[in-house]
Amino acid sequence: MTDARTVLIEARDVTRILPGIVPVTLVHDIDLAVREKEFVAITGPSGSGKSSLLYLLGLLDMPTSGEVLIRGQTTVSMAESERARTRLAELGFVFQFHFLLPEFSALGNVMLPMRALRSLSQTQMQERAAELLASFGLADHMHKRPDQMSGGQRQRVAVARALANDPPVVLADEPTGSLDSVSSEQVFQILRDLVDKHGKTVVAVTHDLELAARMDRRVHLVDGGIAQDQRVGAG
Repeated sequence: MTDARTVLIEARDVTRILPGIVPVTLVHDIDLAVREKEFVAITGPSGSGKSSLLYLLGLLDMPTSGEVLIRGQTTVSMAESERARTRLAELGFVFQFHFLLPEFSALGNVMLPMRALRSLSQTQMQERAAELLASFGLADHMHKRPDQMSGGQRQRVAVARALANDPPVVLADEPTGSLDSVSSEQVFQILRDLVDKHGKTVVAVTHDLELAARMDRRVHLVDGGIAQDQRVGAG
């Protein structure tokens, strides 16, 4: 049955090769369409190209051949400034290690993508950042620096930062990989709720097959190519 949901990100025949004396192929011949309101797991053994694919989908890297489209618009021919603005407006990023800036509070970290996009006033940015943090149970921690928070709290701040500009898509690279089981479940449930309750699309690289089985779709990579793409879990 045809899926009528809008395609938000599409990879068409994408290959990424690192040049060198011995070129290294990170991913090859990737055809993938990610639609609105999907929760997609990218799985595969170490070195299979999971993170490389995520960075290509997120415009953090460029393919050697093929193209990535955002809402049907090719990004290969975009100027870097246009790609950067597309990343800010359309995509949010969560990494295994939170990458919060240590000199900023939680509130300041969440405001950073809004400052870069420059579409809100200072007051509006503060209000939105505070609202996001409160929604993740961090109302009492918004003025703390990262080193004053637990790992799970820092990762929740990172998710709030990913949502700062209200992007339709969140890309997460091992978002629970550095967390204990309780914090891992909290972060997973936040991502699950983004899809189910807020209509976001989430694409997450994970080595945790139990978590992957609770997502809607699993894209399994082997040696840089898609070996399996199937519906699973709640979807």
